Amino acid sequence: MAKGANAVKVRMESSAGTGYRYYKKKNPKTQTEKMKMMKYDPWATNPETGKRGMHVLFEEKKMPPSKKN
Repeated sequence: MAKGANAVKVRMESSAGTGYRYYKKKNPKTQTEKMKMMKYDPWATNPETGKRGMHVLFEEKKMPPSKKN
C-alpha cells in the first residue's frame, strides 16, 4: 500500500500580507478543517525592531489550477 495516497497538496499563505507561501500535504479524510500554523516568514517586518524575518500565522488557501497543455 502506498504511503500518502490520499494526501492532497495545500498552499499555506502568510497572514502578514507578504505573499510568502509554504506548500504542505494533508489527508482530507482526517483533517477536515483548514490548517493554520505559525511558521517563519523571511519577508515579514517586525513592528517592534523594524527587522525583517519573524514567525507569523500561515493559513490554508486554495491551490491555483494547474497549467496543463
